[in-house]
Amino acid sequence: MNSGASPTRSASWILGRVTVTRPHLRLICIPQAGAGSGSFRAWRHRMPSGIELAPVELPGRGTRADDALPQTLEELAEQLWTGLADELKLPYVLFGHSLGGLLAYQLTSLLEERGGPAPLATVVATARAPHRPSDGAIHTAGDAELLRWLAGHDALPRELFDHPDFLRQVLSVLRRDLALAVSYVVAPPVPLHTPLHVLGGVEDPVVPTAELHHWSACAAGEFSLTPLPGSHGFPQRDPAAVLDALGRALPEYFRPDDEHKVNR
Repeated sequence: MNSGASPTRSASWILGRVTVTRPHLRLICIPQAGAGSGSFRAWRHRMPSGIELAPVELPGRGTRADDALPQTLEELAEQLWTGLADELKLPYVLFGHSLGGLLAYQLTSLLEERGGPAPLATVVATARAPHRPSDGAIHTAGDAELLRWLAGHDALPRELFDHPDFLRQVLSVLRRDLALAVSYVVAPPVPLHTPLHVLGGVEDPVVPTAELHHWSACAAGEFSLTPLPGSHGFPQRDPAAVLDALGRALPEYFRPDDEHKVNR
């Protein structure tokens, strides 16, 4: 590691935090492949009262470009568990988009296995179930083919295509992230006792909504599946729809401060 800050400190892992005066819940958000904490920029002004937004900055990108990305998703989840230790002292929800959804699942499994503190809920968006092998190896394609795939599958924010120099840097990170996701298979899956809520885009060609029911095998407790308008990138395109879905899944926590009581 060449970064100045230790990768085990939460300051290294959370970037773009939205703080509130009296937080009753922390929403920890893990981005999709190739992306950083800035993926949740559009969420910043939409947070319900009393909820703190804590976007995760994964190694190998952005302010952590000098931090090595681990070779496996399991190793990355181990680092994330250590790095977020200070963040888990407040009641929290894990949200993960695509690759971030697999990380949220693996991290929750680690927390349950090792005695927590487990999240109030784990929310996964546009991610295949961990016991369902990936059906492609697009990360091995040439740049031109990969860019066509990304554009056609809504797998990167559209505005990035207007910045080709930056996009070339993103492709390097994206390939490594996609390799992690493709190689991650947990069969049979470990069922989570933490409530598990799955969101899908009805127009998503990467993870069709018909595939998402397989996540039910990953739930030992409460489970929900919610299809939402949009494609693979809908969590960035329509944060209001995602936050509305979270409010329906967790109504006792998405309340004004003066109505809220935490029961853990």
